[in-house]
Amino acid sequence: MDCTQKIDSEIKLSMKAKDLDTLGVLRYLRAQIKNKEIELRPEKIKSSDVLQVIRKLVKQQEDALKQFKSADRSELVEKTQNELVIFKKFLPKEIDQGELEKIVKQVIADLNATSLKDMGKVMKSVLAKTDGAADPKKTSAIVRQHLGT
Repeated sequence: MDCTQKIDSEIKLSMKAKDLDTLGVLRYLRAQIKNKEIELRPEKIKSSDVLQVIRKLVKQQEDALKQFKSADRSELVEKTQNELVIFKKFLPKEIDQGELEKIVKQVIADLNATSLKDMGKVMKSVLAKTDGAADPKKTSAIVRQHLGT
């Protein structure tokens, strides 16, 4: 079951359970994915595009959460935390640092990458290999560390 099917299934479950808060968040997520589909036309949307949309929403919510905490808006903090939990449910389990380092080293060896000029190729390959399970920011830091020396 791909991510969009899982989201649609969760929408149906929320409707049956009459969980309006979750339903609203899921419908918003589905609408954002639909916008991405429209943006990519005539090409089909890929699972990596869906994950990109979800990651963007997670980042937005995390930023909002920081702002709400600093402004001491407890009701919005709780609402935002609940939304974050829902969004993160659709992201793949993140691989650990050690595994990511192994993959980066392997890709660098496979591509014969030697300098930061090769970073784009390495990043593209690593993110494709991990199929969305690696955080791009952490991956970038590890790639820089290995190529910078």
